[in-house]
Amino acid sequence: MNIFILNAGRCGSTSFIKACSHISNFTAGHESNIQLTGTQRLEYPDNHIEADNRLCWFLGRLDRAFGNQAYYVHLTRNRQDNINSFVKRSHFGIMKAYREGILLGGQDQQAEEVAADYLETIETNIELFLKDKQLKARFRLEQAEQDFKRFWQQIGAEGDLQSALTEWQIRHNAST
Repeated sequence: MNIFILNAGRCGSTSFIKACSHISNFTAGHESNIQLTGTQRLEYPDNHIEADNRLCWFLGRLDRAFGNQAYYVHLTRNRQDNINSFVKRSHFGIMKAYREGILLGGQDQQAEEVAADYLETIETNIELFLKDKQLKARFRLEQAEQDFKRFWQQIGAEGDLQSALTEWQIRHNAST
């Protein structure tokens, strides 16, 4: 079974995969196929956990490839904290792409407004995608240890749970 950690970004996906690296019966990757196109973009080995915020732009293809045969986790973070993190990165990466490519400039909007719009767009896309999925879970960064224990049980994970939980104490990929 494949597992996809769907998220908008800046919400703990790197930490999630670091924690999953302590699972012995699944492989885990963060943005593993980020530069691939076509069918290769969604080719993952069996029993693999993938976190990639860009998957939210491939939800139709993800549904066609995996549908109800995969387990989906909707990873979120406190909305304002998530927006603030995106604002710190407003001039590069996904925020720059969203402002300049999707909003076609977005020069009149403040960084916080663009970040809030991006977050609302992605979160509603993920919610719509998940509405008919059988194997799914919500995961809040603010209650990561509790939610990760539940996730561990639900997928039948094997390995070192204590080391996995320790990863949530480390701020991986934090904005400066």
